[in-house]
Amino acid sequence: MKSTPPKVVLIGAPASGKSKIAKMVAAELGCKRIDTDKVIVAEHGEIVDIFRDLGEPAFRAFERAAVKDALTHDAVISLGGGAVVDVDSQRQLAEVHCVLLTVSEDVVAARITDPHKRPLLKDGLAAWIALVAQRDPIYRSLADRTFDTSHRPLEDIAREICGWIRAGYPEESGTKGETPQ
Repeated sequence: MKSTPPKVVLIGAPASGKSKIAKMVAAELGCKRIDTDKVIVAEHGEIVDIFRDLGEPAFRAFERAAVKDALTHDAVISLGGGAVVDVDSQRQLAEVHCVLLTVSEDVVAARITDPHKRPLLKDGLAAWIALVAQRDPIYRSLADRTFDTSHRPLEDIAREICGWIRAGYPEESGTKGETPQ
């Protein structure tokens, strides 16, 4: 049985629209929104600086702490694209309602115009493609619902997510709970 809080967790690749859609969903539902990347920046500084000065392992430790705390709140939560790689986070996310946001390569190319703000995407689209290929099995194993953000207004997707939440999170046939390959 899934736990009640949080209302929903948005997962997916970098630049899939998680932060923007989470903001819209939280506003429509009148509830708290937590963006774990923003939490990390507020507590530890810019993500690119953390990667440069402390390295990815330090960033992932900060991220794990932010995810662990966020999941204790009744909120709409958007996670950084790599938050799902942590095994403890995967265990926790398997117990809550997760929405996977996907985006096509051609559309994301326009969204990652400044890859220097995203340390793992400094090589641009090729780096994004490699990350998504690596993480996609994890994303899909955690997802209760999946929405593609490539060609539809984000507002429409946010409304559909709200409708899904208000309907009591009806299950979509999928792979939730399967162990990633």
